[in-house]
Amino acid sequence: MAKQHAYGQAPHRTDATAAKTQRARGRWVGLLTGIALSAVTLGKAHAQYAGQISSIVVDANTGAVLSQADPDLRRYPASLTKLMTLYMAFRALKAGAITPDQTVPVSIHASTMEPSKLGLVPGTHLNVEEAILALVTKSANDAACALGELIGGGDEQQFAAMMTQQARSMGMTNTTFRNASGLPDPEQMTTARDLATLGRRLIADFPEYYHYFSTESFRFHRRIIPNHNPMLKAYVGADGMKTGYTQEAGHNLVTSAVRDNVRLVGVVMGAASNTQRSLAMADQLDHGFDAEGVAPVARPLLLAHASPHATGRNGRRALVMAASTRHRPLEVAEAPAPHAVRHGHRAAATTAAHGHHVRLVGAKVRAISTVETHHLTARRSAAANRT
Repeated sequence: MAKQHAYGQAPHRTDATAAKTQRARGRWVGLLTGIALSAVTLGKAHAQYAGQISSIVVDANTGAVLSQADPDLRRYPASLTKLMTLYMAFRALKAGAITPDQTVPVSIHASTMEPSKLGLVPGTHLNVEEAILALVTKSANDAACALGELIGGGDEQQFAAMMTQQARSMGMTNTTFRNASGLPDPEQMTTARDLATLGRRLIADFPEYYHYFSTESFRFHRRIIPNHNPMLKAYVGADGMKTGYTQEAGHNLVTSAVRDNVRLVGVVMGAASNTQRSLAMADQLDHGFDAEGVAPVARPLLLAHASPHATGRNGRRALVMAASTRHRPLEVAEAPAPHAVRHGHRAAATTAAHGHHVRLVGAKVRAISTVETHHLTARRSAAANRT
């Protein structure tokens, strides 16, 4: 009986042990799942390495890397995505699949894109060349989406899949695209190295279309749309390519410049400001040209880094970026000293080199042009948008 009793208790013990094992397994699976989810969350949280710049400069002809800093960190491309949108458009043009004057319909989806945008209305249209120019100059998200839909058979997601496939075929193994514009998507990522590859291929594969990147402005529906790429005016030899910004990505930039028949492609990602990314790019390109044996060229910018020695009237410490072209605007980004703000020096007029007049507005100084000074507010608003 004792044996039978023992035997009779065995199933109970087995069930209890199984239940205990299942609970332990459940806790273990839950722990692993939690670790996995935490890793994903942390990966996304640290994917952009806040405050850390990724950069690279390469010889456009040979691909030789001339300088680099964390070029393989996966980052959000922001509007640098449009470089691939443009690559796909140039490829379609070269293949005869589309033409410059072909109509690009504006869908409801395209019209709902967030700024920066042209403000396209559903049911209207623009042509392929206007869309290309809108991407290059204003970084218009609505135009990018409309162009992507045209090439992607009416589906932006399909176009993004085509973009990713093209990127992989070019060796951009760490790049994934999810839309045509670069508006935020957690799965849309790239690296500085991959973007340098894309920049080189744009130049090599489509020399007949590369000139679009140096467009200073174009007319669209009786409006003049200016190019807001600062490097075109700020760096000798720069003739393209693209800026990009979202809060998550930081301030990104791809620039190509040529001097003495040597062409470089530079990438800066994750800068804290437009000024920082422009300075970082200029410094990198200078080092790149020096490494290639190209004689240095005096910058057309006056660079006075914020320091006690740069303190001027009213206690302002300024970073001055002054284009030497006679009628080109002078820009000064500055941090006003606390006492200046307290005493109401929020806006004042002063003069700068070569007789340019500038106005101090808060923490920034921008040239007062003799034409359309009322655009200052619009420009400041646009600068805050995704570009």
